Amino acid sequence: MWFDRYLIPFVTVIALGGVLLSTFTEPASAEPTWWRVEKPSDGRSQVYGKYSRGCLSGGETLVSDGPGFQVMRPSRNRFYGHPSLIHFVRSFAESVRQQGWDGLLVGDLAQPRGGPMKSGHASHQTGLDVDIWFRPAPDRALTREERESTSAISMLNDRGLEVNGHWTKREAALLRTAARDPRVARIFVNPAIKRSLCRTADGDRDWLRKIRPWWGHDHHFHVRLHCPDGDAACSEQEPPPPGDGCDDSLAWWFSEDAMRKVEERKKFKPSGPPTITLADLPSGCRNVLLRP
Repeated sequence: MWFDRYLIPFVTVIALGGVLLSTFTEPASAEPTWWRVEKPSDGRSQVYGKYSRGCLSGGETLVSDGPGFQVMRPSRNRFYGHPSLIHFVRSFAESVRQQGWDGLLVGDLAQPRGGPMKSGHASHQTGLDVDIWFRPAPDRALTREERESTSAISMLNDRGLEVNGHWTKREAALLRTAARDPRVARIFVNPAIKRSLCRTADGDRDWLRKIRPWWGHDHHFHVRLHCPDGDAACSEQEPPPPGDGCDDSLAWWFSEDAMRKVEERKKFKPSGPPTITLADLPSGCRNVLLRP
């Protein structure tokens, strides 16, 4: 989610080049970088902190190919998560496959030990977030080159205010199935997609409460899980407001004020990775990052 990076200020960070984690000692003049760590830490699975200020111990790997899903952009090394997230992806893929979905294309989860990313997201730091493309998978395994180069498909028209012809009842059903899963806390979609759902959803509308409008998200949707049961170090986000969210709070996203903010975001060019230090994260994240 490229737009997430704009939620926090950016400055240039000194990188640690050519340092192996197994022999790593933290120098006084530089911060270790989470995105250079190649593997999860050992020990039991544990989430520390918030979705946008946290880390993950004992993360698990989502395999590149599983029943009903394929992982995209493998070179990013962002296919790790808490076991609850890995299980969600697998079970969700199986559920929608039984409903006739051709297969999920899975985007970013988290880095091997979570933590701040070099680019693309302000969240996805605890192994409880996953991006899932609206574009269904083909009926064959994609090559690694295809996984790096294949583009997601936008669900919006040229003005970005309404859904386009790619949006159908199948995509709406995909979101409804995810939102009805009790493990799911929130699902972020483009405001135009949320508005379309508000217009067309019938019968039980309780699931719409979890569908939250946010910048971008026209090519994919972002699923966020609740903190794992008994994980006291994980900081749960406040629940969405009561109701289906098809109210004035949604209307704001189509106001002149919102459009102005969109233009401001387009003009803003970050100068480097986010300036989030170990001191900004829960104390347990230091051990997670430096552990062999």
